[in-house]
Amino acid sequence: NRPGFFKMAQLGTSFSWEWHANKKALNVFTPFKLTYSKLISRTEAFDSAMIANPAIALSFQDMFIPIMQYEYTYDNDFGLNHITWNVQLTEAGNIFAGLWSLAGSKGTKKLFGTPFSQFAKAQTNVVWTRRLGEQSSIVGRAFLGAAYAYGNSDEVPYREQFYIGGANSVRAFTVRHVGPGGYHPEHVDTYSYYDQTGTFKFETNWEYRFPLFSYFKGAAFIDAGNVWLLKDDEKRPGGKLEMKNFFKQLAVGTGVGLRFDMEMLVVRADLGVGLHLPYATSRSGWYNIPKFKDGLAFHLAIGYPF
Repeated sequence: NRPGFFKMAQLGTSFSWEWHANKKALNVFTPFKLTYSKLISRTEAFDSAMIANPAIALSFQDMFIPIMQYEYTYDNDFGLNHITWNVQLTEAGNIFAGLWSLAGSKGTKKLFGTPFSQFAKAQTNVVWTRRLGEQSSIVGRAFLGAAYAYGNSDEVPYREQFYIGGANSVRAFTVRHVGPGGYHPEHVDTYSYYDQTGTFKFETNWEYRFPLFSYFKGAAFIDAGNVWLLKDDEKRPGGKLEMKNFFKQLAVGTGVGLRFDMEMLVVRADLGVGLHLPYATSRSGWYNIPKFKDGLAFHLAIGYPF
């Protein structure tokens, strides 16, 4: 959250089992994870924002999030190629909802007087690396994810929704600068970021990495992606996923980066340059960044983006 807008406290407990089917595959099963999410302070600006968007307000309500989760990671080399594939499947609240229904509970079901969330979420991430030389390579990533609330919940909790932009995403834009879909806030200010999340996400990134000198390495990249809504929200027009608008609603950016790579520590600087915004702007055509400087974003981070 942004300072001065709201503060949210989250407490939780969980336990997991981890095992290797073989040296290339890792399985992690979390049979139970319980998180309690509560707003501990809010401002008038936050309250006004919630009144203006009831769907977002529902995702911020105090709630328990009881989760069961399975994660699979495959990691392997194929000659000059390296593949890492990760899949994560999450369900929340189904067992609780079933038990409460068997006990005769109707309407909104609660745990210790607070509603618990019910949703399903799935996401997958593939990273492919092709070595071109001793220190140069091409790296590509594709991410796909979806989350859907039902039963005891009308909206997926805010912390479980997807967003786009930032140092490890579409680097031409800051975090939550675009989306969902073709939606764009009428008034952009310090607090206009909060509703730019979604329940469906697609993103792809491509990066050419090459040596410069000593510990310094360079990169040239292109990123594309966005988040969408799986349910209509009249307060965020253009935000729902529609395949006819899918490609034109991809935010696209390119850029260059500098890495200080000591293997045990990587400090990364990326300069992103926006190419396409997923909503209509004052500039027509596919390159619709109104002003070149408006499409620049600088990110300083630790580690490689993927």
